[in-house]
Amino acid sequence: MPLHTFRYAACGGGNTVLDILLFSAFYNFVYQKQNLHIGAYTLSPHIASLISSFSISFCTGFYLNRFVIFHESGLSKRAQLSRFIVVNAICIVLNIVFLKLLVDGLGLYPTPAKIIATVFIICFSYFSQTYFFFKKKTVAE
Repeated sequence: MPLHTFRYAACGGGNTVLDILLFSAFYNFVYQKQNLHIGAYTLSPHIASLISSFSISFCTGFYLNRFVIFHESGLSKRAQLSRFIVVNAICIVLNIVFLKLLVDGLGLYPTPAKIIATVFIICFSYFSQTYFFFKKKTVAE
């Protein structure tokens, strides 16, 4: 296994476990499986938990990507952050779609639904970050 792939798997796996644990803690203990009312808006507890856990795992994920996995990319911190924001914006939308489908549509429990969604999103994230968002800078760039 290439060192880059190992680093991606180890860091990404650790951050993914952190995200799922945070999701479960927010869902069960912070929001206590109740809707979150914010003014005129109401968020289901699984979507509120997703947003809360994402706000933490986004930060840890960026720094792991920047300093451990893709440290040799040659891109500036600003360029990496902007690319990381794009890929994570796509991932958060995919997470919401999967959770709405799996929890609201199919009636699965939120934590297993989050794990299922994460498996698909990891594949997208790996390929998009490796081959587009954090690819090594070439001489022509």
